[in-house]
Amino acid sequence: MKPMTYKNYSARIEYSDEDQCFVGRVVGIRDIISFHGDSVDEIRQAFQEAVDFYLETCTQRGEPPNKPYSGNLMLRVSPEVHAAVAAAAEVSGKSINQWASETLSKAAQY
Repeated sequence: MKPMTYKNYSARIEYSDEDQCFVGRVVGIRDIISFHGDSVDEIRQAFQEAVDFYLETCTQRGEPPNKPYSGNLMLRVSPEVHAAVAAAAEVSGKSINQWASETLSKAAQY
């Protein structure tokens, strides 16, 4: 399942039975941006408005907005795991980056 995205920001959306509406939060940044709506169209609109408001507020304050994850991931693993990953990548005819990206994507069900 792909997340809702807008201007490179992604949202996690859940249904709140207590509030009887959809509640969303922008993920992948330190700042907290939340929003809500009663339908898919409303939650999408609220998400876009929240991101636009966040970016506008950052501009007005002269502060850089938090950026979504860059796509660069540094990992520290044991030499044995590194060797096993390198071997698995080589056997599949891929670079370590290609192999790791595909493997992590499958694990995250992205």
